[in-house]
Amino acid sequence: MPNILIADDEKEIVKLLKIYLETDGVAVLEANDGAQALDILERNDIDLALVDIMMPKIDGYQVIKKVRQREKYIPVMVISAKVTLSDRVLGIDLGADDYITKPFEPLEVAAKVKAQLRRLNVTSPQTQPKSLITVGNMSLDLDECTFIGGNEIKVLTKAEFKVLELLMSQPKRVFTKEQIYESAWYDDGAVDDNTIRVIISRLRDKVGAEHIKTIRGLGYRFEE
Repeated sequence: MPNILIADDEKEIVKLLKIYLETDGVAVLEANDGAQALDILERNDIDLALVDIMMPKIDGYQVIKKVRQREKYIPVMVISAKVTLSDRVLGIDLGADDYITKPFEPLEVAAKVKAQLRRLNVTSPQTQPKSLITVGNMSLDLDECTFIGGNEIKVLTKAEFKVLELLMSQPKRVFTKEQIYESAWYDDGAVDDNTIRVIISRLRDKVGAEHIKTIRGLGYRFEE
């Protein structure tokens, strides 16, 4: 049974989401501030976290940063009343896998949680043999969601992983922004050109800027 952390200082929201998620057969752990959320993450094997941004003691941005510093990768979904484009981009830039704005439909959140868990299972070492995409001396580990270049291993967020998987699957092929949208995101309304640029910028930092080329007016391609 998957363990889901819900971290939000609005107890009614936590209670509502817990009802919907437990109906789908998951165990829910509750936190009402960022410090409590981090304590739960340290003491429990969490499979996915739903995190509010504006929480007391430690805000959601800091929680996401701490989660992304951990060895185990878990999906993080932001649920926040902060709705501006800069807020969404910052959340994704810090490593969030999805950004849901308040007010929301609990059924939609539950559906997105299930989708994230399905994707997690698809790339789980328990369900598939270890597999790699290799280009030159670089590899993308499809089981661990990590990039291996030289002697370095870089951990990727879900969005980074999906974009890099697409680009490395066919080196030198130019992929349009629309194709990247379809590969990495399932809700086009939450993604725009700025978001794509943020992900590409972060990938260049991790894999080397010389390997991800911008083809002006068309899109991006991966080169050895």
